[in-house]
Amino acid sequence: MVKAYLRYDLASTFGVVASNSNVVYDHSGKLIITASLENITIWNVKQGTLVKTLITPASSGRAPAEVTQIAVGRSDSHQIAVGHADGMVRLWNLQSGTCDVTLSGHKGQVTALKYNQQGGLLASGAQDTDIIVWDVAAESGLYRLRGHQDQITDLAFLQQGNKLISCSKDSHVRVWDLDTQHCSQTLVGYRGEVWALALDATQSRLVTGSADVDLQVYEVLSHEAAGKEAGISGQHDTLKSMGSIRRQSTDRVTRLSFDQPGATLACQTTGKLLDFFKVRSESEAQKHMRRRRKRKREKISKAQDAADPAEVDSQAASLAAEGGDDAAGKEEEDEKLTAADELAPMQTIRCKQKIRSFALAPSQSAKGGVSLTIALANNSLEVWHIKDEDVSRLHGLDSPGHRSDIRTVALSSDDSLLLSGSNNEVKIWNPRSGVCLRTIEAGYGLCALFAPGNRHAVVGTKEGTLDVLDVGASSRLQSVEAHAGAVWSLAALPDNSGFVSGSADKEVKFWEWAIVEQDGSQARQLTVNNTRTLKMTDEVLCVRISPNGKLLAVSLLDFTIKVFFTDSLKFFLSLYGHKLPVLSMDISSDSTLLVSGAADKNIKIWGLDFGDCHRSLFAHADSVMQVAFVHNTHYVFTAGKDKVVKYWDADKFEQLLTLEGHHGEVWCMALSAHGDFLVTGSHDRSLRRWERTDEPFFVEEEREKRLESLFEADLEGPSGRNNKGGEGMQEGSVAPAGRKTLETLGAADSIAEALEMAANERKSHEDYLKERQGDPSTKPPPPNPLMMGLDAGGYVLKAVGSVKAADLEQALLVLPFTEALRLLSYLCQWLKKGLQIELCCRVSTLLVRLHHPQLLATPAARPTLIQLQSLLRQRVQGLKDTMGFNLAALQHLKRSAKERQAGLSMGRDDESDARPVKRRIEASA
Repeated sequence: MVKAYLRYDLASTFGVVASNSNVVYDHSGKLIITASLENITIWNVKQGTLVKTLITPASSGRAPAEVTQIAVGRSDSHQIAVGHADGMVRLWNLQSGTCDVTLSGHKGQVTALKYNQQGGLLASGAQDTDIIVWDVAAESGLYRLRGHQDQITDLAFLQQGNKLISCSKDSHVRVWDLDTQHCSQTLVGYRGEVWALALDATQSRLVTGSADVDLQVYEVLSHEAAGKEAGISGQHDTLKSMGSIRRQSTDRVTRLSFDQPGATLACQTTGKLLDFFKVRSESEAQKHMRRRRKRKREKISKAQDAADPAEVDSQAASLAAEGGDDAAGKEEEDEKLTAADELAPMQTIRCKQKIRSFALAPSQSAKGGVSLTIALANNSLEVWHIKDEDVSRLHGLDSPGHRSDIRTVALSSDDSLLLSGSNNEVKIWNPRSGVCLRTIEAGYGLCALFAPGNRHAVVGTKEGTLDVLDVGASSRLQSVEAHAGAVWSLAALPDNSGFVSGSADKEVKFWEWAIVEQDGSQARQLTVNNTRTLKMTDEVLCVRISPNGKLLAVSLLDFTIKVFFTDSLKFFLSLYGHKLPVLSMDISSDSTLLVSGAADKNIKIWGLDFGDCHRSLFAHADSVMQVAFVHNTHYVFTAGKDKVVKYWDADKFEQLLTLEGHHGEVWCMALSAHGDFLVTGSHDRSLRRWERTDEPFFVEEEREKRLESLFEADLEGPSGRNNKGGEGMQEGSVAPAGRKTLETLGAADSIAEALEMAANERKSHEDYLKERQGDPSTKPPPPNPLMMGLDAGGYVLKAVGSVKAADLEQALLVLPFTEALRLLSYLCQWLKKGLQIELCCRVSTLLVRLHHPQLLATPAARPTLIQLQSLLRQRVQGLKDTMGFNLAALQHLKRSAKERQAGLSMGRDDESDARPVKRRIEASA
């Protein structure tokens, strides 16, 4: 009989304020939207509260990738677009908190994401060097723009002329004409990668930032100005250089942004500085230009006065001989505005940590000036306000997360409290809700445990101290100088009388709890006293006490595990076999098995009766950081630096589950007393709670799922910079927007199966009709139950309509030509009945475009295409008429509502004018 196990699934993720993505405001300017690894969190920074969390659903059984870009749509749509590290783009509804659309097109991390002003188009750029333009309403990709040779770093829609501006790490800025889908202008001359660009509110100026200390400024030419420039230079350009302006920071630019009025430009660098530039008004810019010209003339006149008159005459003669065109050109350039005329350096914000991203508030502050939110690299948010020369930090948000890696976690005995420790602080959480209850200042915690009663805790630090914490008072009671090296491990004694500590100073110490009275007061506090010390031959990495209290296991830096009797501390067993140091151990509840995880990526299961190794298992792709038995079982959880947690059966020596979700090394893990959940802490600063469900699973099924995920990874190919989407393509070429995935292959298979089943059904019906002509008593064939009572055409329409709009093009691309011909014949039937006209139009367009050469060479397809052409024209014209009628009706209703509102307002005005007259008449009477 095959044994079934209960599945563990991710229940919640908490502890992350802002991860590796940009931050954006909502349209009200009151809420800030940040990425929390693979999820989206919405914060009210002023109140310091979490408003909502948008949990990304898993796709194809794989954990969702980390969020890398966020873009906000129009205010009336309540929509945001989110780009992920695996190339996926998801569209979310902020009101309902649901993921409406998933768009798959990129093969690398999404690095740029922008909506156009109308919100109908979305452009995404990625590490695969491609730019994809998506139709938000149709939920599908329009086309893929190829031309850049390296990662896309930023995008901007130019409403004038329907253009898109992109910059890349290939040191080029390109202007794309979206009507003709080609590159109309390329800006070169940058010394290195171009990292950011920004358009002002009027879309008349473009600013680009690179690794240089200068920001390049360009004028966006109107159609008439571009025509004049084309007549002079012979090139129809959209952007014209206005010069550059010097930044204060020497670090490379990472982000540029104008505020909504367009009066301030913010420039973020890779360091701790955020530079601000004031955008002068037109009159101020003209005034600055005149002063610049005046200073230049004065400088020339002074130079002429100081120079020899004969030399000045010779220079003038040489300039005249060269021709007056150059001189006239220089005078004309002096008459034009430059970047220095329009932009002036303002203030600089210097943060204590590196800046990860920033967002300017969309609404004006009541104090005037500019408000902005800065996401720092230490997992916190800060709100700043800048006005003229005044820069102030208003408030911050840092309590819901750690500033650095989470190195230790511990659960209380009743599983109601969770302790997590990192550098210089310890946080107490509610593990069920993920709410941070306390923050306590402490040392660099490497291990921790709760004292009996769960009102106190002890943390072993990197400095060698034991910090005794009062959980209720959120304070550190005492810091005991326990060891001369880092305290790597703590283990509670089974009788709750104390605990054991192991340190890098080659000592294992036994401690007992004690209550002492404070000097000069009756108050008492908890402390610890050292009772025994066991000296070892090498540094101690982990200590464990068997649940029956008889054995003490100590892992050393010399790759061995020493087992001693707890009462006498006499040597009992030496367990050796690991090729690198053992980083973690645990002993089963029946004290018969010991599991060890080491830096050699293996776990070993030992018997404590004779010290024999039952089995050695290759567990992780990197070091095994933590191992733990589930209480009263021989099931084991392991956590590794390969970012995953694995579930094992130590009796059958089988891997049961792989829990994916963390985006960094998993440093620590804590299991509940009953084994119903576990909590893991990671380098990505997140705490994840994995909960045992009632869903059973079988080992063979999980093994098949892992093989399927490997197949899908092989199908999609490696992602990242090494997989350039533009390889083998001409510069400026256009390609389909989608990409082949298991979903598109499954959609193509479902359409092909539906076509085959419908063909068999029609064939059986035709055979029945032929037999009935010879024998009228012939019974009709029984209906196919798989077709659910539908006819052949209806069943195929149901299969085609169930395909996602974003996957339809790739699914039809995979479809063979013979099946495409069958599908074209069904399209005629559906159009005659008026069914799914928009879907029929899209499918017919895609099929004709994809199979155009084969259709031309197939005479049998000509009647179907002619019939399809007439039906499409007729049905699309009918749709246009219906839409026109509906638009006219809506406009009529709008006019009627305005007239009714105007009539009500006039009636109120007449009443207000009549009231004083009535009062005067009554007074006179």
